[in-house]
Amino acid sequence: MNEKTTSPAVIDELVTGLNLLARNLWWTWNQDAQDIFHELSPRGWQNLYHNAVAILHEVSDYELRVRLMDGDFARRVRMVLEQFEAYLAERRTWASEHAPGFRQHPVAYFSAEFGFHETLPIAAGGLGVLAGDHAKSASDLGLGFVGISLFYREGYFMQEINGDNWQTEYFSLLNPRNLPLEPVLDARGEPVITTVKIATAVVAFRAWRVNVGRVPVYLLDANLPDNEPHYRDLTARVYGGDSTTRIMQEILLGVGGVRLLRKLGISPSVFHMNEGHAAFLTLELVREKVAQGQGLKEAMAATREECLFTTHTPVAAGHDRFTSDLVHYAGNKFLSQLKLSHEELMGLGRIDPADAQEPFCMTVLALKLSRAANAVSELHGEVSREMWKPLYAARKGGARTASAAAVPIGHITNGVHVLGWMKGTVRRYWRNRLGSGWDKDVNQAEFWARLADPGFISDEELWSLRYLLRRELLEFTRRRLLLQGHRVTQKDFIAFDHLLNPDALTIGFARRFATYKRAPLVFQHFEQIVKLAHDRQRPIQFVYAGKAHPRDDEGKRFIQHIIHLSKYSELKGHLVFIENYDIHVARQMVSGCDVWLNNPRRPLEASGTSGMKALLHGCLNLSILDGWWREAYDGRNGFAIGVDDHPDSVEEQDRRDSENLYRVLTEEVIPCFYNRDAQGIPRQWLGKIRHAMAGLVPRFSTWRMLQQYTQEYYLPRKPAE
Repeated sequence: MNEKTTSPAVIDELVTGLNLLARNLWWTWNQDAQDIFHELSPRGWQNLYHNAVAILHEVSDYELRVRLMDGDFARRVRMVLEQFEAYLAERRTWASEHAPGFRQHPVAYFSAEFGFHETLPIAAGGLGVLAGDHAKSASDLGLGFVGISLFYREGYFMQEINGDNWQTEYFSLLNPRNLPLEPVLDARGEPVITTVKIATAVVAFRAWRVNVGRVPVYLLDANLPDNEPHYRDLTARVYGGDSTTRIMQEILLGVGGVRLLRKLGISPSVFHMNEGHAAFLTLELVREKVAQGQGLKEAMAATREECLFTTHTPVAAGHDRFTSDLVHYAGNKFLSQLKLSHEELMGLGRIDPADAQEPFCMTVLALKLSRAANAVSELHGEVSREMWKPLYAARKGGARTASAAAVPIGHITNGVHVLGWMKGTVRRYWRNRLGSGWDKDVNQAEFWARLADPGFISDEELWSLRYLLRRELLEFTRRRLLLQGHRVTQKDFIAFDHLLNPDALTIGFARRFATYKRAPLVFQHFEQIVKLAHDRQRPIQFVYAGKAHPRDDEGKRFIQHIIHLSKYSELKGHLVFIENYDIHVARQMVSGCDVWLNNPRRPLEASGTSGMKALLHGCLNLSILDGWWREAYDGRNGFAIGVDDHPDSVEEQDRRDSENLYRVLTEEVIPCFYNRDAQGIPRQWLGKIRHAMAGLVPRFSTWRMLQQYTQEYYLPRKPAE
């Protein structure tokens, strides 16, 4: 498009295309598309959570059309829309060659949360972010795939720190009109309404469709006028309320999700449960078959062949369990259709069906009615097999001491969606260096292998990029801390502009503030850490962020302690806490920090993925050998805290890990970072970055992960020879 002016017909076409694009999350991992929406309203882009839909509401239709009269801008919009259309129309994908059957009968992926982008805050943490990345890679690979979750109209809580440095929570109402989703409508243009029996009522729900590239994800919404208020609130908040709310949410998710798919004419070949929250879908599948005349045992066997289950929780207390009375109250109207007695039903969720005192466990139900199950890292697989060993011993009528190795739970280590987590600065770097189309090979090992060669990117260029990313994090942090302040004065602006040091080794810690993640561990050596922070030759500094569960007072005390240190101790100016952690804050931190600190109490980190996101930007991991890092670490691609084992005593583990963390920090990390040559370049540090990025990025991507799920779990099992 070389003309200086653009015809009204062409402008109409571009306006239509931009509105379609804004409602497809493909733009969240395409830099050219993001640049277009940013250019339309830079301040709106910053203040509206980088929301393309909200930007098109901020910019009037008339203004948009006038802006498109600029021939250069219109040309760039056209190029983005052509990329988008080509992506949607692509037929030669990985799945078209390796798994073509899923196009007609897709994988149905059920998850209680999906974390796509800060625009749509309906995820509580890593489980949801993984689900979002799973869907994005299914789209990239061309895999037939459909997601099911709930539309939480108040999302996950927003965090605010009060005058006592204590976390408080509030909620913001989400307006579908301003979000990248669309209503699911029937042929008459009316919302598709489906129902499910929950407790004493027939609960109606509608659905919203999130377009994730080529993949649809449907969000169920019970906020309808015909429902009683407490049923409408089932889809108010992520994991909101008590156990009664939780079991009702899970009936809606599992049973309602299957019924929506049937109403839409979608016939999945595989039902994949991402954690046990959706396990009631198995009972709906059994109910369908019984209603068609199959016997109960036959129906259960057939259902088992359709279902897969992924467990993420290495702690027994983290698996949903419900009392017999609650199961009867919430599920009796629906579950009675299975022609099972209540005790027989309870037996499906018990390790020992004969134990009347044992509660109903959603994970047990999922394991009993799935053809295969997996954990999310190698070590987590070992932990899971040991944890659920009694279930398989009981099912086979064997001794309770049966071998854990015989438990049929495998593992597929998690990954991240590379383009979705790569910060814009880095995407632009690759685009400027490699030209348009650079991103087509970004998931291939060959793309990253080039980083091992200083002739491809020199140490000087790589160090310059790392400095730019650290500078961006510091300036983002200073802006956020000003917004967090109360009654900010002019002196505060001056003081905040001197927070943190752009030349200092910057250590990041950002995640859910569960106590087992031990956020304050490094500060157990407080006096020594203060000396390191104030060292003029080799200073260090810390950037923290994260939320504690609203009912986790111990996690909140961790937050309070760290904020207190950042404000009132000798670490002031060298330690900051960023409020209201979300995907946007995470992206800033994993890109700008030099070191990503992870020190969970092993083996309680099932996998972890934040360190994988850090890899994309040349941030090195400093981590306990738990979850994914146990598989990734080779001695040259980052730093390990301790060795590949752990004592049984919690106190001894904490003591040992604290000592090892301080030792590795002072003897390995700091000396390596500040070992500079005559030009001031840390060659050894950059060598570690190169080795880490070249070897680990393609291994720990959802591109690899989803191919593995497809080949090992989704495709039909071959008969035993």
